[in-house]
Amino acid sequence: MLEGVAKTAFGGNRKLLTSSLYHVRTITLRNYRLRNMTLKNQNKHLDITHLLLKGKGIIVIILLALAVGQRDVHAQKVAVKSNLVSDALSNVNLGLEVGLSRQWTLDVTGDVNFWQFDDGKRWKHAIVQPEARYWFCDRFMGHFVGIHAHGGYYNVGFIPNQLDFLGSPLKNLTDARYQGWMVGAGLGYGYSIVLSRHFNLEMEAGIGYAYTRYDRYACGSCGKRLEEDQPHHYVGPTKLAVNLVYSF
Repeated sequence: MLEGVAKTAFGGNRKLLTSSLYHVRTITLRNYRLRNMTLKNQNKHLDITHLLLKGKGIIVIILLALAVGQRDVHAQKVAVKSNLVSDALSNVNLGLEVGLSRQWTLDVTGDVNFWQFDDGKRWKHAIVQPEARYWFCDRFMGHFVGIHAHGGYYNVGFIPNQLDFLGSPLKNLTDARYQGWMVGAGLGYGYSIVLSRHFNLEMEAGIGYAYTRYDRYACGSCGKRLEEDQPHHYVGPTKLAVNLVYSF
């Protein structure tokens, strides 16, 4: 078609006709190549945009997952626990911890032992220990410090040992029984490891002071007092716990 139009326009000038057709085909081919390059660039831009959007989608999903995880942590306001160390000493114990804010909790633990041992040992006691805790990250996870109080009743004795700790001759429990009450306070430091969504493993140690008044007896069951209403000031460990925690 182009050749017919060219012949009509240029008459019999064959050389001019050939040159004109060559330029027309060159321009047409160049336009075709430019159009293909434009389409390829547009497709490349679309692919890059798709990848970016896909990447942003993945990032959004990750952020949402983290937000949900944080929400679950913040939503856990109550925890119950048992001290495995106390369990190993044949005590019955239970702890309850309540979230007050993102980084503050109130922990209350109780420990009792009313068992009668056949070998004459006495390890009877009932102790309660409330503690205010500050968590460095979020409650129920990571490092924390606490200030605790303690108070209770005890009837212990005939427990062989050679401990003499900071002015408290615990070795006297080897051949005598002590019965009395105690109150005090202390500081604690601990760390909680997240095992699953609801279970944690919590470790804590504390040191502090206790004031006690006691009666001393010569045997495990007799009523003969060797000393009566004696005061004593104790300074030393006041808390040792490896807690299995369930939070909800």
